[in-house]
Amino acid sequence: MRIEALHLTGFRNYRAFYSEFSPSVNLICGDNAQGKTNLLESICYLSQTHSFRTRKELELVRFGADYADMEAKIFSDGREQILRAVLFSGKRPRQLFLNGVKQKNAQSLKGVLTTVLFCPEDLLVLKKGAAERRRMIDAALCQLRPRYDRAVEEYTRLYNQKSAILRDHFERPDLMEVLPEFNERMAVAGALIVSGRAKYLRELERYASQFHSRFSGGTEELRIEYRTVSTIDDPYAPTKRLYEQIREHQQLHARAEAESGQCLSGPHKDDFEVFLGDRSIKVYGSQGQTRTAAISMKLAEREIFHADTGEMPVLLLDDVLSELDAGRQDFVLNQIKTGQVFITCCDKTRLTELGQTLMIEDGVLLGGGQAEGGV
Repeated sequence: MRIEALHLTGFRNYRAFYSEFSPSVNLICGDNAQGKTNLLESICYLSQTHSFRTRKELELVRFGADYADMEAKIFSDGREQILRAVLFSGKRPRQLFLNGVKQKNAQSLKGVLTTVLFCPEDLLVLKKGAAERRRMIDAALCQLRPRYDRAVEEYTRLYNQKSAILRDHFERPDLMEVLPEFNERMAVAGALIVSGRAKYLRELERYASQFHSRFSGGTEELRIEYRTVSTIDDPYAPTKRLYEQIREHQQLHARAEAESGQCLSGPHKDDFEVFLGDRSIKVYGSQGQTRTAAISMKLAEREIFHADTGEMPVLLLDDVLSELDAGRQDFVLNQIKTGQVFITCCDKTRLTELGQTLMIEDGVLLGGGQAEGGV
């Protein structure tokens, strides 16, 4: 799997952009605020049909432009394909295209281009709150499993509606009459989510422990513990059993939810914790250990994609190397000798021998591509 060419119009700070890419390493260099991350963001959008930086699509449209147009020529599933997304500055809904055919929804684009993104924020994801870790595994699973993606969308919609009911029922008690239906549907979607997360984290642990062992010279053993609804005793159980245990949890917390006005039951509170031996990285891990474990998990994510789809996903490294010491930089670079990689950085001195280099200066891309931009 690879991106052969990318064409942007009115996206972020790019007025017009076109470039072809190397099937191996593409180094995107330039000073800060020149559009390097914007380039990766456009690739990610075509892969995942949403931005990793904002939920407001209006922010993706260049200031003063009527629309943003992203189009990528890719090689996927043994053939060339064209992905395209058009976003508008007003209230007009976005348009998504696959091979020139307008798509009814985003589901048909999922899996056509798979990407693994690693940005500086990910280096400390194991120290942050649970929401950050849930987003990390959901971003991967939604690309790999369309059924999981649909379950997350359904659960999120139901969760927001149930939360509104619980918040407003003090003034409108009649709203509680529809709550049983919401609980039922949330349990169905929740069971699929728990099952997907448990199986994914098991594979993530398998691959990440191997990377971390090599990283640490065999001195540290990485393992991952998944934490979900307390009534679930085996997250690998059939979804029917998971559904029943989620329903049990809902019933146990029904009174507390009504009194607090908050949704307290379901996988929206899931988390996982990473350990080195018996010591939690979140509690006891040094900065170096935390970064090493995070890198190992991202490399593991790439291997899971490869094993699952038969194709190596496109790897996006957004200014990560500058956050690492020389030893960790070398380890990462030694793991990306296969597949297509995009690396953004401000200093190309250690990396010029890797592959194609594209320089962005004052909003203009030089050396292998064409661009017109500027903030």
